Amino acid sequence: MKWEVVIGIETHAQLATVSKIFSGAATAFGAEPNTQASVVDLALPGVLPVLNRKAVDCAIRFGLAVGAKVAEKSVFARKNYFYPDLPKGYQISQFELPVVQGGGLTVQVGGGDAAYEKTIRLTRAHLEEDAGKSLHEDFHGKSGIDLNRAGTPLLEIVSEPDMRSSDEAVAYARALHGLVRWIGICDGNMQEGSFRCDANVSVRPVGQAAFGTRREIKNLNSFRFLKEAIDYEVQWQINEIEEGRAIAQATVLFDPDRGETRMMRSKEDAHDYRYFPDPDLLPLVIGADWLERVRGELPELPQQKRERFQRELGLSAYDAATLTASQEVAAYFEATVAVAGAAQAKPCANWVMVDLAARLNKEGRDIANAPVQPAQLGGLIQRIADNTLSNNIAKKVFEALWNGEGATADAVIEQQGLRQITDSGAIEALVDEVLAANPGNVAEFRAGKEKAFNALVGQVMKAAKGKANPQQVNALLKKKLAG
Repeated sequence: MKWEVVIGIETHAQLATVSKIFSGAATAFGAEPNTQASVVDLALPGVLPVLNRKAVDCAIRFGLAVGAKVAEKSVFARKNYFYPDLPKGYQISQFELPVVQGGGLTVQVGGGDAAYEKTIRLTRAHLEEDAGKSLHEDFHGKSGIDLNRAGTPLLEIVSEPDMRSSDEAVAYARALHGLVRWIGICDGNMQEGSFRCDANVSVRPVGQAAFGTRREIKNLNSFRFLKEAIDYEVQWQINEIEEGRAIAQATVLFDPDRGETRMMRSKEDAHDYRYFPDPDLLPLVIGADWLERVRGELPELPQQKRERFQRELGLSAYDAATLTASQEVAAYFEATVAVAGAAQAKPCANWVMVDLAARLNKEGRDIANAPVQPAQLGGLIQRIADNTLSNNIAKKVFEALWNGEGATADAVIEQQGLRQITDSGAIEALVDEVLAANPGNVAEFRAGKEKAFNALVGQVMKAAKGKANPQQVNALLKKKLAG
């Protein structure tokens, strides 16, 4: 039997506020346990929550960015459950009337010729507070509770079950991660828990309309783990069904060391949480003025920038998507093009996506800390365009710029004598020398062996110390060999 995978993702994005959603306590990461928990976070008797306006701004920014409806009126609710790190015995969240409703996110899946775009619909995004954290290490067999995270503002973003593979799920998660960072509502730090994904996974026979029973994989904090967890869970569910066992709705955890999911608890439904409107919080009313103020503060969005890169610079959909994966990469690329010229947009894209990215990855740097600045790279690309440099020599200049051996490409070229030889007389003399010194290769080429031609090109470039214009070398060799 052939199976279809159905995936929906719930994402918790920690909002970029300096204080918590219902108290003035700090949200900074890494403080000593229980030093950032106010009387509100501790749920002491008689305290009342006060909504953080900045958190609402963040929710509005997200809603506008994904083309969703930002509710004029939304309501906070109490989600009741009992766990040691939940001081009140309930979590303040939103249920029936969330602040963001609908919307969608268009993502690029795969690369090269196999790449395709897909729009993932969003169900909703709602504001809520985070719980505390249970600590199980270094307590002599006991557990401790750290309430520093209790009350930290979250935006829970819920997708429709539109994804049909782990690759699509990862593409969506990456795009969402890039978007919340782009619009400045979340720092996206997955190691610190600022961006966490839960994947709802089910399978069904191809052609079946009804969904299968889903299992929710909780708290996936890396894109690699997201893919591995989904792939394992899909195969596990298929094996279970094919062996005649039913899938039970459940919450599961992914063990990255063993590469498998394991059951945590049976899955709760909404009625298990006994949601009801929080009597301590008035409905959240967002007027037109508030909405327009936030709209005016939004930067150019990734989708808009992608479309502009394709329309104005002639880039492919894949290149445009890659270059808008983060605001930092997009800004670097645009600054490079501003120096090199719009006609060099494609070479600029290649250098940023390939050479620069590879070097950054090798040294574990982010683009904000790249030793080669956009103006330097743009200047280098100009010298390739005007035939001052060949592509191979340009890589040497890039290396010198990376190592701080010159302030500009021009300075490196002059200091190291790397200017490309374009004088046809000088190149012709080198070609004549190589042909005279390699009669065997000449004979082989004239006998139909194409590899001999490449060997002759290599000899000419070696004689020119890599500085001869490759196109001129090829043209002159072909002319001489045809004579």
